[in-house]
Amino acid sequence: MPNTTPKPDARSKLLAAALSLIRAKGYTATTVDELCSAAGVTKGAFFHHFKSKDALGIAAAEHWSATTGAFFASAPYHNHDDPFERLIGYIEFRKAIIEGDLAEFTCLVGTMTQEVYGSNPAIRDACAASIFGHAATLEPDIEAAMKARGIVADWTPASLAAHTQAVLQGAFILAKATGDRAIARDSVDHLKRYLLLLFETAPKIGASHSRGGSSYD
Repeated sequence: MPNTTPKPDARSKLLAAALSLIRAKGYTATTVDELCSAAGVTKGAFFHHFKSKDALGIAAAEHWSATTGAFFASAPYHNHDDPFERLIGYIEFRKAIIEGDLAEFTCLVGTMTQEVYGSNPAIRDACAASIFGHAATLEPDIEAAMKARGIVADWTPASLAAHTQAVLQGAFILAKATGDRAIARDSVDHLKRYLLLLFETAPKIGASHSRGGSSYD
């Protein structure tokens, strides 16, 4: 039977190249010529799909959101029945995928934000939408875990979800600074410990709640 899988078009190839090159070199250091070469397309094809490199940067942030969104939506931590176990499972999953070269596990939108936050508001805003959009996927489990444990807090599910991303982005920076992914994995371990302590010691309404039969190492 003939292969009926459609071949990636020039736009898709350029976006894939952007995700790879920008994470490896940074947004500023990545040139249009390099993107075209990596994608195997002509410069004319580039400007047919994107008016400028900045337009590609915005599209790359949106593409990153779509691809990583699908990746996390199918991750195994969603299989837990308890919302807090899903939250801890998410953190454990984030640690498990810190593997390979820096460019393989660091964040495209975090990388671009650090470079262009003051010089390119359009790319900055696209990156912010990606980061906070991902954080928002954690909020329902955080809220459900708080309710299940009767937790009363002066923090919100949104603020805690954002904090998880702050730790993860900081962990990526430390890995880049040292060239060692181990320091990033250590930071994620500390984030897990923080969440366990936070939910264990937070003020509760009514009877005290325990973690039941769950155990976390």
